[in-house]
Amino acid sequence: MDAGDLRAGDADRERVAERLRLALDEGRLNLHEYDERLRDAYGARTYRELDALLADLPNVTPPSEQRLVPASSTAIQPGSYPNATARWLRERWASWFNAVTICTCIWVVGCLAAGKLTFFWPVWVAGPWGVVLLFGTVSGLSSGEPQRWAARRERRRAEREVRRQARREREESEP
Repeated sequence: MDAGDLRAGDADRERVAERLRLALDEGRLNLHEYDERLRDAYGARTYRELDALLADLPNVTPPSEQRLVPASSTAIQPGSYPNATARWLRERWASWFNAVTICTCIWVVGCLAAGKLTFFWPVWVAGPWGVVLLFGTVSGLSSGEPQRWAARRERRRAEREVRRQARREREESEP
């Protein structure tokens, strides 16, 4: 059986409808064409019928292969990610903190083995790296990077969920 002959689900129809809305917004379809195609999208039974609705639109993969997430779930909305700054800072500084902690532990073990305090060499790891991170952090905070970062993470999470759902639908439809 050809993949185009498989039955389309509601999520597939919604993805095509979302792409058609985008094409209308881009000026690629007029209102009459959009209305006809939208009606056909909700009436489509197979992937082939859905593919035909998008065939003449540029940069569009067939619905059976694409995994669009509705724009409403990916839009960046100010203040919609309340813990974004703390999570962004934690992720940005975590590797620095772990590396400095490991280096400091090695230094302490070395001092205990030598029986005396030696030069605190982890400063050469912590200092330059920390300065670069500090400038990046200040720049990111002033430009609103934590909110964009959180929106990108949420978008990727939503896209993964769409792919999982599509995989489940394909598995359920296979004999």
